[in-house]
Amino acid sequence: MEVPEYDLPERAIAQHPAEPRDSARLLDATDRSGRIVHRQVRHLPEILRPGDLLVVNTSRVMPARLRLFKETGGAAEVLLLGPEPVHGPGAWTALVRPGRRLPPGTKLHPEPYGPPVLEIGKQVDPQSDDARRYITILGDEAEIMEQTGTVALPPYIHEPLENLDRYQTVYAEDPGSVAAPTAGLHLTHALLDRCREKGASVAAVDLAVGLATFKPIATSDADAHVMHSERYRVPEETMKACEHADRVIAVGTTTVRALESAAASGDLEGESRLYIRGDFRFRVVDVLLTNFHMPRSSLLLLIESFCGPRWRDLYRLALDSGYRFLSFGDAMIAGRR
Repeated sequence: MEVPEYDLPERAIAQHPAEPRDSARLLDATDRSGRIVHRQVRHLPEILRPGDLLVVNTSRVMPARLRLFKETGGAAEVLLLGPEPVHGPGAWTALVRPGRRLPPGTKLHPEPYGPPVLEIGKQVDPQSDDARRYITILGDEAEIMEQTGTVALPPYIHEPLENLDRYQTVYAEDPGSVAAPTAGLHLTHALLDRCREKGASVAAVDLAVGLATFKPIATSDADAHVMHSERYRVPEETMKACEHADRVIAVGTTTVRALESAAASGDLEGESRLYIRGDFRFRVVDVLLTNFHMPRSSLLLLIESFCGPRWRDLYRLALDSGYRFLSFGDAMIAGRR
């Protein structure tokens, strides 16, 4: 099948999040008649009704970009992608720079002459151009990340973020993500309280968002794309709440992947390689609140599968109306086709 594309001008890519959070614009396409309403995220309770269930992804973004040094004093950078417990304690996959100067066995330090905190391993797939490496963290992982790491913003964000908490949802709990579940960045505790006052319920899942989520599809045929894996956990009470809800409203594509992975596999926890595209049968999610995504991304394939060909009209209207796109951009909310 074809990979979905559209023309995304540089000026439409948001460099800073909206302030306050819930002031981001919201393209409301939930009306079955096709009527579009321009709102702000703070108006979300007006779209909800009693019996709705709002599901959020509570994964916390890790300070996964580590600034380290070789024993010789040369600088190195390690971007942690995800833990690999099957390879032993402290094992992770990562991207490292400068890769050619960091052969397996190289130990890295938080300062040129301090004790080592990380050891570089071999390539994950030496038979391909996959740049991922295995690494081993030598010590307490959370402490080392806290001391030497920072949050890795997406590559299309070219301006510094003064408050890194703005790349974290207000309800983030367990660290595990390399990138933020960005639709949730718009929500506040006060807004969620107003959703509850409207008669909706709020439930949680946990899906560790990886950088591969945003990686453009390199193949001409979307079916030839190899989907990345992401760790997910859906609490039993969340799945039961979904079964009894009138409408399940997923906040973000990562929430969709968690819920639909659990429904498709029957496993409430595990590694998901679910590749949502084409005529995928959604078992759980009825409505999706999401940001506007990159051309040629697996996230855009998910949007196309969920909304149908109408997504092109919605994206065109958003661009023509000055909506801001990608991680720090505005949002849209739409029902399943």
